Amino acid sequence: MKSSSNEELENNNAWSKVLLARKITRFRSLEMIKNVFDSFIPLHGDRGIGDDKSIIGGIALLNHQAVTIIGQQKGNTPREMEYHQYGMTKPEGYRKSLRLMRQAEKFRRPIICLIDTPGAFPGVLAEENGQAEAIARNLYEMANFTVPIVSIIIGEGGSGGALALGVANRVFMMENAVYSVVSPEGCASILCKDSRKAPDMAGNLKVTARDLKNYGVIDEIISEEGTNEVIFKRIKQNINKELLRCSQLNGEEVRKERIEKFRKIGSEITFTQYDTRVKKS
Repeated sequence: MKSSSNEELENNNAWSKVLLARKITRFRSLEMIKNVFDSFIPLHGDRGIGDDKSIIGGIALLNHQAVTIIGQQKGNTPREMEYHQYGMTKPEGYRKSLRLMRQAEKFRRPIICLIDTPGAFPGVLAEENGQAEAIARNLYEMANFTVPIVSIIIGEGGSGGALALGVANRVFMMENAVYSVVSPEGCASILCKDSRKAPDMAGNLKVTARDLKNYGVIDEIISEEGTNEVIFKRIKQNINKELLRCSQLNGEEVRKERIEKFRKIGSEITFTQYDTRVKKS
């Protein structure tokens, strides 16, 4: 068992990552698109309800290859963050992203997803417009596309709101990003009835890139050492490497690889603390 001091250190490290991922000056999807890709052409709307401002989507060039980009945008000022709904995507945003992914499948363009959200938009109207269905539809259809999908968790990866853009052949995660089924505050409120225990819950949730790589939830960690220019160059290199790898596979192989990747998640995790409670048939 871990000593209390080691556990406290781990929790503090996880909470520090949460704070870094939420930092208002952190690079966002739009900045990354401008610095990693060329000739970006934005596309708007879900052809049903409207154009969700938390989703930046369109077509761009990466080393002269056309790709479809879908990014969750937060903004860097209070006004920008309000305009982009703090990165919280509504059903029309997920349907907009799915429309662009279907288009990418039709024209054989690789799909690049940039994930940065505290979670799906929690409003009543979002629920009435089918928030759960929109997320579930993305998961289902992303699993079956035959073009390569690369997802990068660049800041917060909050619950189903993030997973709806995370069914990819390769999931990268920035060094100081976080990815979790629930926020530490939400977890603390539910389990401890005290949101002030969020820092402790951050460690227990295993939200960091290192923990998630150990569990096989993500594939690679991208270092944030250096200036933003250096970081963007590193991101571009990783995307290029993955697209080159996928170019050696046919469409059906790409699809099967993605499905098998997610089927394996958790298969090698063994229970320790609760083994005695499991009844064997």
